[in-house]
Amino acid sequence: MHNNIPYLSLAIWLPIAFGVLIMSFGNDKNAAATRGLSLVAAVVSFLVTLPLYFGFDSSTAAFQFTETLPWIEAFGASYRLGVDGLSVWFVILTALITIFVVIAAWEVIEVKVAQYMAAFLILSGVMIGVFAALDGLLFYVFFEATLIPMYIIVGVWGGPNRIYAAFKFFLYTLMGSLLTLVAIVYLQSQSGTFEIAAWHKLPLDLTEQVLIFLAFLMAFAVKVPMWPVHTWLPDAHVEAPTGGSVVLAAIMLKLGGYGFLRLSLPIAPDASHELAGFMITLSLIAVVYIGMVALVQKDMKKLVAYSSIAHMGFVILGFFIFSDLAVQGALVQMISHGFISAAMFLCIGVLYDRVHSREISAYGGVANTMPKFAAFFLLFAMANSGLPATSGFVGEFMVILAAVKYNFWIGALAATTLIFGAAYSLWMYKRVVFGKVANDHVKDLTDINGREFVMLAGLAIFVMAMGLYPKPFTDVMQVSVEALLQHVAQSKL
Repeated sequence: MHNNIPYLSLAIWLPIAFGVLIMSFGNDKNAAATRGLSLVAAVVSFLVTLPLYFGFDSSTAAFQFTETLPWIEAFGASYRLGVDGLSVWFVILTALITIFVVIAAWEVIEVKVAQYMAAFLILSGVMIGVFAALDGLLFYVFFEATLIPMYIIVGVWGGPNRIYAAFKFFLYTLMGSLLTLVAIVYLQSQSGTFEIAAWHKLPLDLTEQVLIFLAFLMAFAVKVPMWPVHTWLPDAHVEAPTGGSVVLAAIMLKLGGYGFLRLSLPIAPDASHELAGFMITLSLIAVVYIGMVALVQKDMKKLVAYSSIAHMGFVILGFFIFSDLAVQGALVQMISHGFISAAMFLCIGVLYDRVHSREISAYGGVANTMPKFAAFFLLFAMANSGLPATSGFVGEFMVILAAVKYNFWIGALAATTLIFGAAYSLWMYKRVVFGKVANDHVKDLTDINGREFVMLAGLAIFVMAMGLYPKPFTDVMQVSVEALLQHVAQSKL
């Protein structure tokens, strides 16, 4: 499907161009104008992604809104973009979350405002590039480029240990991606092109497939992150500013999950089946063990960070069950987690802006002084637990249903996420929000202002709407998921 208007290029390069403009001319003396322009940039960047949904043909698995331009012709690399049912919602979600990040920073970031806003706008464009790239080299360039703005965001605006957290994040993700580059070069040498669709058709033997799968696994497992390469995430979340945590949890973790669907499964289908047991085991460890680790956290951000690892483990489990229901459920869970994790970190940010502590013990009785906030926080904590009628329930239910059909015991272990999720989310909520006013800090708290209300209400609408009516999401992805699984089922050997 070709279009006269290059919506994907606009979605990628508009926020990047705005980011460069704001960084070049904005400063703390004209911070108000910088914030205003940043919000306009985020909203405009989101609006250009809407035609991707309204003009999307959900009856075909073919790539749509495609764009192709010559790039490095000598290597067979081209600027090739397109979306299908697997990727279109992530493009829209990325642009949407950027709006909330800009609003969240409105009164909070007072130093280097232009650089902060510019970093998020550029990061938004680069992440959309990952979801839209149909050329392997282009995918890799965008995938690696996401490290730079996030490294700066954590390292400049983060907490006391920000340099350590930023360096650990950068080192883990960069080292994980080096083998992926080797796999990409090998695939190009075998096919003569960097076109991902051509790689899907390559006749590779099992040894080649396993090695390629493991090379991709190194990058995507770190990004998701899967156990045991998850240790960078809690550190990065704790030290990152609120906006950094929001983007990290809502979008950046999804780049790894998306990589499995776009590269690992279709390029190495036999290896995917061969190693499915290994992947399912790692996923279940993430669901059960990391869920237990979340229970004992004393820092709210760390608790939600571990919760993200458990939820993403659930997503990877869905991919490797190889059923329509499981893969669709995993995709729905990824989108839902984007809304819920963003909301949870924004709620923690609201408290941190007032008390400057993320420790659960610093709070207690918040409902007495911040009743509106307490209501929103309860909804998001419930959604994080997988409460029916919230978006958190839909994906989890689909994956658990598929897992039980696949293997009862795998389904039973996967279902423990509902128990652990409720335990750590509601246990944190109880200690922070309920009871008598614990100290003078809580006594002096003021309820959310208009800006914070708009921010939390917007996310609450998405969480409820997706929970009550997930059809727009499942309809878009269904045909593409079926085509992917059909391809994976066809052995190359």
